[in-house]
This record gives sequence, structure tokens and C-alpha cells, in this order.
Amino acid sequence: MATVRPAPGPRIASRPRRRPTREQRDPILNRELSWIDFSARVLHEAADGRNPLLDRVKFLAIFAGILDEFFQVRVSGLRRQVESGRSYISTDGMTPQEQLDAIRRRVGDLVAEHSALWAHIRGELAAAGILILDYDAVPEHHDTLRRRFHDEIFPVLTPLAVDPGHPFPYISTLSLSIAVGLRDPETGEKRFARVKIPPLLPRLFEVERDKFVLLDQVIEANLDELFRGMEILETHLFRVTRDADIAIEEDEADDLLEAMEEEIRRRRFGEAVRLEIERSMPDVTRRILIHGTGVHEEDCFEIAGMLDLTALWQLVALDRPDLKAPEYSPVIPPRLIPLDDDEPVDMFALIRSGDLLVHHPYESFTASTERFIDQAADDPDVLTIKQTLYRTSGDSPIVRSLIRAAEKGKQVVVLVEIKARFDEEANIVWGRRLEQAGAHVVYGLVGLKTHSKVCLVVRREGSGLRRYVHIGTGNYNNKTARLYTDIGLFTCRDEIGADVTDLFNVLTGLSRQRAFRRLLVAPMTLRPRFVELVAREAANARAGAPARIVIKCNAIVDNGAIEALYDASRAGVDIDLIVRSACCLVPGVEDVSERIRVRSIVGEFLEHSRIWMFANGGRPEWYIGSADLMERNLDRRVEAVTPVDDPEAQARLGRIIEVMLADDRRSWLLRPDGSWIRTEVAQSREGTIDTFAVLKEDAVAAAALSDVTPQQVASGSLDPRA
Repeated sequence: MATVRPAPGPRIASRPRRRPTREQRDPILNRELSWIDFSARVLHEAADGRNPLLDRVKFLAIFAGILDEFFQVRVSGLRRQVESGRSYISTDGMTPQEQLDAIRRRVGDLVAEHSALWAHIRGELAAAGILILDYDAVPEHHDTLRRRFHDEIFPVLTPLAVDPGHPFPYISTLSLSIAVGLRDPETGEKRFARVKIPPLLPRLFEVERDKFVLLDQVIEANLDELFRGMEILETHLFRVTRDADIAIEEDEADDLLEAMEEEIRRRRFGEAVRLEIERSMPDVTRRILIHGTGVHEEDCFEIAGMLDLTALWQLVALDRPDLKAPEYSPVIPPRLIPLDDDEPVDMFALIRSGDLLVHHPYESFTASTERFIDQAADDPDVLTIKQTLYRTSGDSPIVRSLIRAAEKGKQVVVLVEIKARFDEEANIVWGRRLEQAGAHVVYGLVGLKTHSKVCLVVRREGSGLRRYVHIGTGNYNNKTARLYTDIGLFTCRDEIGADVTDLFNVLTGLSRQRAFRRLLVAPMTLRPRFVELVAREAANARAGAPARIVIKCNAIVDNGAIEALYDASRAGVDIDLIVRSACCLVPGVEDVSERIRVRSIVGEFLEHSRIWMFANGGRPEWYIGSADLMERNLDRRVEAVTPVDDPEAQARLGRIIEVMLADDRRSWLLRPDGSWIRTEVAQSREGTIDTFAVLKEDAVAAAALSDVTPQQVASGSLDPRA
């Protein structure tokens, strides 16, 4: 079957910029709508026939998950603002209600596109031998499915009636349910019940190899076993999304850990902010659900086809390499390749010989970051390991190494951030296991999330001590390290080590340190230093010196940072921004942002690294770290951004940036009207430079990056096509 190519001229619809508020004179885009634009860019990857079929299914599942979180966090926040009765105005001049109205319109269009894409891709899957069949289409399996229903499904089902004696049941967030219409044949009375689809059972019920029926259809076909003696009139699926944001009055909490555990329990009962229903559901059933869940009428979304496409991850996991991009195995950086297979590289000796910068997932997380902490746990000369943990995996090798180090009597100090959204419970479990092993565990700071990614190892060497540091852009998570692009820096530079030591004293003690030597730390020094660096480029441009700024991050929504970049553009600074998701800055506006270009790259890996480059009059300065240009990162989180001084590491960063700026296959450009357009469409030719493919080739070939100088990157003279 022929693959489907993207529709001609794909772009995300433009939105007129609103009149700025009195305080906000320069143009700015709405954060929430910009974030929805990002989800649309993700959805485009599902439509792009150049992507392998199961990779397109993966993007359908990713889009569904993105939208779930958006409603749980962002929409719920706007809903709370509306219900508070206060007149909150966004920086682009929209009230909360106006934002909600705009979100509903935009999401409605995207949900319809999402469903239509799934219907089309389902046909392509069938042609490839993967069938998602309707229950009625497999009568030959009905007897077997009924037996499996009795053995595997029936025991975990609990039908809940709704009547004067049974109030409308609580519907947990993101759970899938069947609304069942019934009639009592003896009285003729119509009744209503809800049956929850068991979340621990696979949604796609396999009847033969690569042939599936939906679990909900199997249950619907056997409801007579649940409602004996009743006449089943109708069945319709529905799904509720609830407010999942956690708010703790930390200054009133005697114990932050206990307060968080209580809030996690309460989160299950958050306000309903979205109701998804099958389009075939009659109005009377719809009204029962709206009334019972308490959702607003306008937050009820009709879905054509299958509800909850996050279930498609089950298909992505199928063993069909012919329908996926070739599996990529991270390479070991040349400096980490052992000369003797039986003798792993000594990480401490390697770092003493010079800074090491690693790029995941192109380069191995196991051979670098995990190896560093693993060696520290076993080295008898290591006295102390201090580490921050924001998100980690359920079987974390790093946490196991920290536990082993503590059990060996080393001083292990771990800041476990229990306010990391949706990872709170897992982090609490890990924190307690570390405590049981003898580690000192701090569960975050009052009023601040600790989002920095830092590890400090103190080692006895000769008559003194040496500090080894890892600072990264991504979490200490071996699973996401294979899916997210992130940068890690290993160094034993004295000033960086001293700064990280001071940072941990802030995190674990009562230090009120406000100044650091080289490290940029939020909420203390990061914002003012960023503004200073941008202003310095502006001054250089006015003086005729080389001036350029390149920023790669996940989001740019902070007003102060945006204003600083606008001022630099007015001064003549060339600025390139590579922003994965939300970007409120408007590029290319006359007399404001003419010298600013914004692009976004969406593709095989999730772009997660944060990289800054300032030309500095011809002496480029590079930084990496954990912070995005968002108010929360600059003012309400503990973040760490480090300078990268090593020339080879700078050249690595330069190569990464210039490849991304040359990408015309996976990239999108933000236009002055607020719309996004594919780079290949803007250039009227099919893209040929794919960031992910080029950087894979670079890693595999261990390219000689020393040929690329930071000066070439700062001047913009490097051509990745060469």
C-alpha cells in the first residue's frame, strides 16, 4: 500500500496577535496556544508517510498523552482562575475564559484530525498484517473470547448502578468506562450503570498473532453476565480527565513528605476538566455523565472512533522491525572505550585528563553517567557522593549504586524532588529505600522545586581531596536517556567543584549563599546573569564587534527573557532560537525582532537539551544546564547552568547547533504571524538534512570535531552539509 505523504504546504493555522496589555508593549504569543501548536507538530509526524508505520502509531500515542497532561495541568489551572472570579490577564492580553474558549476550538480540530489519522493508519496496519478488528467481525473467536472473558476479565469487573440508592460513582482520572443503558423487563423501568475497563489488562486483546479486538468490545459483548435478567439497551464508552496539579501550602506543612503523600491521595479526586465520549452517545446519556462528573458542558468532547489512543503503545511494542526505524544503539564515546575489555575505563583518571562532554542518546548513558556513579560507589578512595534526583526510572541502576555506596559506609547525600509532577510516588519510594540504606535524603526545598541535574563526588587523592562533577541537561534516568537528547559534562575544574559544593550546602543545609563563581544558579544568579550576557551581545553589536546568540531549549515563555532578546535584536544581534515546545517570542517583527529566527525540531528523539552560545566579541562562551527560559525555571526552581570551557567540548556543542540550524527535514519555522511552517515547505523543496540522522552518523563515525572551531560556530560560517 502506498505511503501517505504530508499534505502540500503543511502549516499550523495563524492566530492574530492580540493587542498587548499596558505593561507588555512588544508582541507576544499566548503560552497555552503555543503549547497546543507544539502538539500539532507532534501530530504531523503521525501524518508524515516518510516515517515508518509503527513510528507514526507512536506519534499518535504521544499526542494523546500530551493532550492528557495539558488538560490535567494547564486547562485545570485556567479553570481554577475562572472559578476564582479574579481577572487574570495573560501577557498577550487574554482572560482565562478567552484562553479556555480558544483552547477548546483548537483542541476540537486537532482531536478530529487525530481520530481521522488513526482511522487511516489502522487501514495501513491491516495491509501490513496488524489487524484491530471489530468484535462482530470475528464470530469464529466468540466462544474463545467468552471463555477468556470468564477467566481473565469477569473477576475484576465491578458494575456500579446509578439510582436513588446508588449515587453517581467516582470516576478516576483517565480511566476508560462503559456507560450502560438498561431496562428492567419486569417493570419496564430504564436504568443506568457504569462499568470500568480494568486498567491493568491490555486494551488490545490478542486473538491471533498481530490480530486484536478491543477489550471494551469484549466486555460489551458479555455484559449479560454482569446484568443478569436485565435488558441491555445501549453501551457507550467515556473517559474523564481530572485536575492533577498538586498545590501544597509548604510554609504551613510540618513535614513536606507527609504533606505530599496526602496531596497525592487527594489528586485522585480533583475536579473533572474534560469528558470524552463516543460520538454515537445519545444526548440523555451524555447529560447523565455531564451532571454526574460535574464537567462543564463545553468541556465534553465527542470522539469519532477509538477513545484513548495512548493504548496504541501496545502496538508500538510489537516485534515488527520492518515497520520501525532501525533500532539505534548508543555508541561509547572514543575516550570511554577501554583498551582492555576486562578493564573498564577509569572515569576519574579520564576526567583529570580533561573535561568530557557526552551527548545522549547518541552516546551511551551507561558507559558514561552510570559508569561514573558506579565507579564512585565502589572506589575505596571516594568519601562522598552527593546527587539530585528529579525523575528516575523504576529500576534505576544509579539509585542502586547510591544504595550500595551508602551500605559501604560512604557519605551519600541525595536530594529527591518529591514535587516532580507525576513522579511524586516513585520518588518517595526511592527516597525511603535510600534512607534505609543509610543515605542522607532531603525531600526538596520549601517553596522551590529542585530541577538541577548535578552529581558531586569527593575523592581522596594523595594528601588532599579532589571534587569530580557531572552536570547535565537531563534526568538521571536510564530509560529516557535512550529517548531524549541531553548533554552531560564531566569535569574536575576547581571553581565548578567549589560551586557545586556550595549548591549542595544550599540544598541540604541552611546556607543562604547568593553568589557563585562560575555556575549560574536559579533562583539566585541565573536570571540576572542571562540578562547580562544578552546585554553584552547587544553592546558588542553596537560597537561593531562580533555578536551572536544561539539558544536551544524546551520553551521560551518568560517575559523578561523575551524582552532582553528583543532589545538585543534591536541592537543588531543575530539570534537563533531552537525551541521544542512553547515559544511566546514573535520573530521577524519590524523594529522589534527582525534579527531573531525561531525553529522547532520534532522527530525520532525528544529534544530536551539546553544549550546557550554567546559570541562574546569573538571569544565564544557556551553553557549547558537544566533551565528553560520560563518564569518557573528562573524564579521558582533550583536550576544549575554551567559554562563549558573545554575547546573540544565547545566544538561538539557547535556541531550539534549548526546541524540543527541546517535541518530542513524535521524542522519548523515560526513566522511573524504566529504560525508554524515546515522548513521544507518554506523552501519549496523536500528536506534532506535530518538532525537525528546526521548526529547518529557523527556519533557512529566518531567524527573529528576538532576541525570545527568555536569561532566558526559563533560567526555562523560552519556549513553542516560539507
